[in-house]
Amino acid sequence: MKVAVCLAGGTLLLAGAAWAAVEGMTARTAGDVTVFADGRNAFSFPAANLPDEERTRFAIGNSFFKRNWVQAPASTTARDGLGPHFIARSCGGCHIQDGRGKPPEILDRLSTEQPVDLLFRLSIPGNDSKHGVVPDPVYGDQFNNAAIAGVKPEGKVHIQITELRGKYPDGTPYVLKKPSYSFSDLGYGPMHPQVMVSPRIAPQVIGLGLLEAIEEKDVLNNAKWQAAQPGPIKGVPNRVWDAYAQKDMLGRFGWKANVATLAHQTGGAFLGDIGITSSLFPSENCTPAQKDCVQAPNGSENGEPELSDKLFNEIVFYQAVLAPPARRNVNDAQVLKGQKLFEQAQCAVCHRPSYTTGKVPFPALSSKALEGQEIWPYTDLLLHDMGEGLADNRPDFKANGRQWKTPPLWGIGLIPDVNNHMRLLHDGRADGVEEAILWHGGEAEQSKNRFMNFSAEDRSALIRFVESL
Repeated sequence: MKVAVCLAGGTLLLAGAAWAAVEGMTARTAGDVTVFADGRNAFSFPAANLPDEERTRFAIGNSFFKRNWVQAPASTTARDGLGPHFIARSCGGCHIQDGRGKPPEILDRLSTEQPVDLLFRLSIPGNDSKHGVVPDPVYGDQFNNAAIAGVKPEGKVHIQITELRGKYPDGTPYVLKKPSYSFSDLGYGPMHPQVMVSPRIAPQVIGLGLLEAIEEKDVLNNAKWQAAQPGPIKGVPNRVWDAYAQKDMLGRFGWKANVATLAHQTGGAFLGDIGITSSLFPSENCTPAQKDCVQAPNGSENGEPELSDKLFNEIVFYQAVLAPPARRNVNDAQVLKGQKLFEQAQCAVCHRPSYTTGKVPFPALSSKALEGQEIWPYTDLLLHDMGEGLADNRPDFKANGRQWKTPPLWGIGLIPDVNNHMRLLHDGRADGVEEAILWHGGEAEQSKNRFMNFSAEDRSALIRFVESL
């Protein structure tokens, strides 16, 4: 049985899932913002309570989020300025269907396929209060393996896989795949001898405006509460410089909570990933050593940035109001059992289930429809030491080389529907929830061990619960 629900001219098909609230759980992952959707477009709908007059902004932002930029000069002046260096031609090139990226398929343990939705941050030892890192002097703060005509790509990425085999206490075997990364065909000579590299996969972009509307005091209280508890889990906030607000703020976005606002995240991604300048980041991402990059044509007119403030605001708005889809199967007995096991393993200490949103911090870039909503993102937005197995050994503002932000879990079970894969963690190394849990270490070592000591039936229930989110 399927039920059709009209929303802003679109149709959402509900495949008979059970979306009722049970025992404090709720199907409305994002309160009145929630959309009841599954399938390929599950991450691409606006907030269900978005006023009609704001849906035009959503449509405009959607268009510029998903369409390709082209090399300048071009007849399509509103979309030219790609590069000179880039990794993708559009926001949607990494966040396909507003969803999650994945690393290249590595079938022979060594891949030369060039990644698009997996990028590599670069830095060298040192401190910079406004950037959080000191960029590599030749290749900057991000490695770009593509370039426009007449400009050399920065090089090629190589990924190699090592299999790690283990067993649960009950004897059940498992295999984890550990990636290692290297670079070749460097276009501008060697990197700095002390360069630090951090891989970052593109996450799904649902619910970002709601995360931005969580009150700062709630996040700081998460850290205070954890600090007062016995045990190893002691999350800490990141503090970062924000280019839009022009001040230090609480980090919320990025795999190390190294970005405070959706506006900064968007401007940084346009410059770093696509090579598009904005008023936040008005200079092309070329280092002095990259003379062909410095001399390349750009898409600016009369010295203005390639992306106008008006279009920039619409793209930020679009992301802010992308709605998390409703949870599924909340009446299912196995899901209910899995919820209790999730709490028993103390997974919910870091993956805090719910908040009530406050005011949106930048009304011109978001919607009041997001305010005062009970949401269930399952994150504390704090940094945690995740152990040596996941360490990138690269600091970022106050985050050290073993710390990662707790990612939200809402929508995780729909990634296969939207993106036809289930690659998780910061670099997509985990193929599914089970492998992601098995990679947990550091502060999460005890929780992982509790999971491993569950029976096979209980492990399946916990996984099923997470996949219902």
